[in-house]
Amino acid sequence: MLGFVGILVSDPWLQNQFTQVELRSLKSHFTSMRRESGKLTVSDLASRMGKSKVVGDQNLSNEERASLIQSFHPNLNDEVDFEFYLRIYLNLQAHVNAIIGSGVKNSSAFLKAATTTLLHTISDSEKSSYVAHINNYLSGDEFLNKYLPINPSSNDLFEVAKDGVLLCKLINVAVPGTIDERAINTKSMLNPWERNENHTLCLNSAKAIGCTVVNIGTQDIIEGRRHLVLGVISQIIKIQLLADLNLKKTPQLVELVDDSKDVEELMSLSPEKILLRWMNFQLKKTEYKKTVTNFSSDVKEAEAYTNLLNVLAPEHKNPSKLPAKSPFQRANHVLEHADRMGCRRYLTAKDIVEGSPNLNLAFVAHIFQHRNGLSTKTKHISFLETLADDTQISREEKAFRFWINSFDSSMYINNVFEDLRDGWILLQTIDKVSPGIVNWKIASKPTLLLIDVD
Repeated sequence: MLGFVGILVSDPWLQNQFTQVELRSLKSHFTSMRRESGKLTVSDLASRMGKSKVVGDQNLSNEERASLIQSFHPNLNDEVDFEFYLRIYLNLQAHVNAIIGSGVKNSSAFLKAATTTLLHTISDSEKSSYVAHINNYLSGDEFLNKYLPINPSSNDLFEVAKDGVLLCKLINVAVPGTIDERAINTKSMLNPWERNENHTLCLNSAKAIGCTVVNIGTQDIIEGRRHLVLGVISQIIKIQLLADLNLKKTPQLVELVDDSKDVEELMSLSPEKILLRWMNFQLKKTEYKKTVTNFSSDVKEAEAYTNLLNVLAPEHKNPSKLPAKSPFQRANHVLEHADRMGCRRYLTAKDIVEGSPNLNLAFVAHIFQHRNGLSTKTKHISFLETLADDTQISREEKAFRFWINSFDSSMYINNVFEDLRDGWILLQTIDKVSPGIVNWKIASKPTLLLIDVD
C-alpha cells in the first residue's frame, strides 16, 4: 500500500493555507489555463481566471481583477508558476472577502464551517478547552502518558495527533468500544503504512459515530492542518458530552414531556435539541421569560445561565445582592457559581459574551451531566419499561447504526428503531449498497415534523 503524498509546495506557510482538496482543484484550474497557449504570464491571469471562474467571478470584473493583479505584481510579462498563482489567488480572495464582508471572523465555527474558507484560523479558546478535555480524559492512557499533559498555549496538540493514535483513543472515550485498540498501531516509530492505517481507522470511525468528515485526509493529519484536526476533535468531544441525552442513559428526561406520544417525539430529537428543551424546561421554573433557541446569541447576556444555575444549585448562588452591571460581570458570576458546583469547564466569561456556540454547548452539556435537576421518580416509568433493554439487541443496533452512519453524513441516525421508521434512510442505504437499484422517481420523501423545543 502506497502512502498518499498529495500536492506539495515549497513554502510551508503557503501549503498551510489550503486543504488538499483545494490544492487539487486549483492545480487543475492552473493546468487548464496554462494549456491554452503553453505558458501563462501575469498579463494573461485576469482573463483566464475569469473564464475558469476561479475566484469571486461575481464580485470582480475582469478590469478590477487585472488592476489588482498588476498592483500585486507590476511586471506583466513574467511567467506564472503554480506557487505564484496560489499567492495571487490568496490576495484576490482576501480582496473579495473584504468586499462581501466575510473575512475570517467565523472561520473557527468548526461544526458548520464552509469548506471554501481561505484564511484558516482557529480559536485559541476552543483549542485550550479541548486540550484540557484531552488531558483530563486520556491522562491514564499507557501510550499517551509520555505526551500528556499537553500545553494548551502551544500547538503541541497537532504534533501529538499526527500519528492518529490520540484521535483513535479520543473516539473510544466518546463512544466506548468503537475501535478495537489492538488495531491501533502504537509503536514509538511508525512507518508510513502503519501511520496511514491509523488515520484511515480514526477517520472512518469518526464518521461512523456521527462526525462530519469533509475535506480531511491522511495528508492533512500528517501535516497537522490545525483547523481540520481541531474540527474533528471538536465533533468527537461534542458527541461524548451529548452521549447522556437520550432516554436509555437518562430515563428522567421523560419529565420534559406530558404523555407517551410526546415521549416518542422526544426520542426523535437530536441531542442538541433535547439539551435546549431541558434548558428551557428548567428556565420555566424561574422568572426568566425568554426561550433559548441556540447556544450563541441567546446566552450572550448570561442571564439565562444565571437563572439556570440558580434553579439547579440554589445553595451555590452568588450571595451578593447587587445585580451585575454588565454581561461580562454577569458571565463571571456564572462561572464562579459553576465553580462552586464543581462544573466550571470549557469556557471563559469572554466566550460567553462573544457567544461561542461550541464552547457554550459544551458548558451546558457538562452542567447537564453534573446536575440535571430531573426527578428520579416519574409517572412515565411504565412506558420506559417497555423499551427494549436486551444487551444483544443494543449491540446489534449499535453495529447497524455505525454501518449506516459510515456511508454519508446526510444519512446520520441516532437510533435504528426510531430513525428508520419512514423507510427513507433505508432506501438511501440500499442505493449505497447497490447503486441505481432504487427508482427515486416514484420514491416519496417524508415530510419533516417540526417539534417545538419549549
